[in-house]
Amino acid sequence: MPPSPDGFRKVEERELFRGSLIRVAEATFEDPTGRRFERDVVHHPGAVVVVPVTESGTVIMVRQFRAAIESELLELPAGKRDVDGEDPKTTAARELAEEVGRQADNLELLARFYNSPGFTDELSWLYLATGLREVPHDRQGFEEQQMSVEAIPLDRASDLIREGEIVDAKSIIGLSLAARVLGY
Repeated sequence: MPPSPDGFRKVEERELFRGSLIRVAEATFEDPTGRRFERDVVHHPGAVVVVPVTESGTVIMVRQFRAAIESELLELPAGKRDVDGEDPKTTAARELAEEVGRQADNLELLARFYNSPGFTDELSWLYLATGLREVPHDRQGFEEQQMSVEAIPLDRASDLIREGEIVDAKSIIGLSLAARVLGY
């Protein structure tokens, strides 16, 4: 493999685990001086995040159970990019309809970000959704079937973040960018 512009290069990778969503590997890298080191790497197909904002300035969020932390979180609608070849914008539109029963006239890409690049290659695509109208939802999975949909005023989002009511990174990023773009 060719070296990256900063002189690091992956020498090899050995798969340790393959699940329905992620793959875990042990990768060997070489630094610019030729020294080798290993890192555990989690490969993820990526995700989309949607900030659905109504004409009145409220954000439609979900409260759902997250197994990894054994608790519920108040968060933006989101989903993994698990359909091969599907454009991220199409995935965002599908997730918005599935989770909160909304379709957007406008889906604007606000940002792309790596969730935790110290160990995973998961890349999230963040969209602002406006011009919302109701459509039937089609919740998938155990957690989605039990989640609740909540509307919060966008101008209260920063308070909810500071108070610890919203602690999910993708939601903090999405709400902060949407508030800035929309002038809240």
